[in-house]
Amino acid sequence: MKLTFLETSDMHGYVYPTDYSGKQNLAFGAAKVAAKLKELRAQAAGPVITIENGDFIQGSPLSYYLAKEKSSAKELTKLINLMDYDVQVIGNHEFNYDIDYLKEAIESYHAPVLAANILNEAGQPYFGKAYTIIEKAGIKIAILGLTTEYIPHWEKPETLADLTFENIVETAKKYVPLLKQQADLVIVSYHGGFEKDLTTGEATEALTGENEGYKLLQEVEGLDALFTGHQHRAIAAKINGIPVVQPGYRGNHIGEIQLTIEKNGDRVMVVDSHAALHTVENVAADPQILSTIEPLELELEHWLDQTLGKVEGDMRITDPMQARLEEHPYVEFINRVQLSASGAEISGTALFNNEGKGFGKTITMRDVITNYIYPNTLAVIKVNGAELRAALEQSANYLAVENNQIVFNPAYIHPKPQYYNYDMYEGIQYTIDMNQPAGQRITELSFQGHPITAEQEFELVTNQYRAIGGGNYEMFGADKIVREIQIDMTELIAEYLKKHPIIKAEVDHNFNVIL
Repeated sequence: MKLTFLETSDMHGYVYPTDYSGKQNLAFGAAKVAAKLKELRAQAAGPVITIENGDFIQGSPLSYYLAKEKSSAKELTKLINLMDYDVQVIGNHEFNYDIDYLKEAIESYHAPVLAANILNEAGQPYFGKAYTIIEKAGIKIAILGLTTEYIPHWEKPETLADLTFENIVETAKKYVPLLKQQADLVIVSYHGGFEKDLTTGEATEALTGENEGYKLLQEVEGLDALFTGHQHRAIAAKINGIPVVQPGYRGNHIGEIQLTIEKNGDRVMVVDSHAALHTVENVAADPQILSTIEPLELELEHWLDQTLGKVEGDMRITDPMQARLEEHPYVEFINRVQLSASGAEISGTALFNNEGKGFGKTITMRDVITNYIYPNTLAVIKVNGAELRAALEQSANYLAVENNQIVFNPAYIHPKPQYYNYDMYEGIQYTIDMNQPAGQRITELSFQGHPITAEQEFELVTNQYRAIGGGNYEMFGADKIVREIQIDMTELIAEYLKKHPIIKAEVDHNFNVIL
């Protein structure tokens, strides 16, 4: 008998096949996923189990609109219910709009939501279930849900009050033997990825615990299949004979694992397995999903098109890499918004990806939200000169030299692009000299025309993710926060434009990157 598992992950609130910048019928979105799932279910030779592996209620203009204008994710969770999943797992971005928002979303889901390693004060799964056992054609299948334990490094402490994030490998070691006694097959669905190369076993990132899929497969015996996510990679492979998949980003793929089962009395054996990915590129979007969300999408489009301000000059981004090497008016503008909102002396921000186009002559909410893509709030941290220099050195690590050109460091593009971890600062003057070895590249660092000393203290404003050390900025931390601005950055940009309806595209060239 053949048993088929279908997985989605990291759809990030995209339903219509659009990126909201004007491009339509792109190769992603829940509406296309829904249609492809129906097709794959119909084609399957035996029973089918569907898994939604997390990060669904945050990440798109639609999900942002629901959170900020409707204060509810139910219009999104309704779609997941229509797509008829058997099981769901919590992702890290599910926490972005606070714990009450997440709780309401979970309560509205029809399928069981799993999170074995997120514990309450009593040491039990906070969200209710660690695993579920599904029976298909007389076969009992246990599915264990795990979520990256690194969430406390990204979220505000008050969001995670009373929650403990246990190591996923230790959690699996505890549960898998118990599940082997209760079920014929044991499956893990992990909202996390792989920290090592799947072939060589060499580390592909700092081993922080954010991704531990490789370690899980090396140290936990008894798994029949592993479903992953978080890194937005397209993976279909076998590791140690265990099939694994990771289905990309925004719903551009569906992961499939097929197990061939033989039953001998009470004993069930997996005699063959196969991992594959299915693109939604040539799929027609599901009409039921489209019609269900259409009224909300029309509201959203009207909201996105509201004019917020005008630009004098050119604030468009035509070359994202150049905008990281030579100060760009858009970057300058974001830092000035942060300085204005916080009253800090220094500000740091990043170009989060290579898709943002900056601002044209007229700025709409669509422009703001498709450039500033994360629901960040701001925090002001107290740092000394030595810590500030260390942060600049860390940022410089995201650059590299290839063929006598400065490029974004390939080590931070594969397996997952980390453009959001290269920060550019305002309020100080500094030079990054790429001729120097790592750790010694900041050759000039001054404040108001005077060299910065190691003991000198400053207030620095940055997003909450960075303030608590996200992106391996270990010189920062929650203990350094002196105040927070509990307003979403997108709202701060809109408010700034109300006060300054005409902005100038200008830069002060306070930093240089040289070779």
